[in-house]
Amino acid sequence: MKAIVYTEYGPSDVLQVKEVEKPTPKDNEVLVKVHATTVTAGDVRMRSFNVPRAQWLFSRLYLGIRKPRRLILGMEMRWEMHWLFTTPASLETSKT
Repeated sequence: MKAIVYTEYGPSDVLQVKEVEKPTPKDNEVLVKVHATTVTAGDVRMRSFNVPRAQWLFSRLYLGIRKPRRLILGMEMRWEMHWLFTTPASLETSKT
């Protein structure tokens, strides 16, 4: 699957389109197919690491000290449910 990733903090030049591994959901998780996403002011701040001085240390610890912890930005999306993963035990009915 293709995604726009960033491996270092900086201007929009650090963004790259790369092929990334398709996520594998765990039990009771949903896999969704994303059709569109947004770029918000928060994404721009995380990418460029433009944060107020008072929040610098906390932000660095949360986002990643030397490089970004999460390589793919974005949280809002237009999606469709692709597959729901459940354990076989959760599909059984109880007998009383």
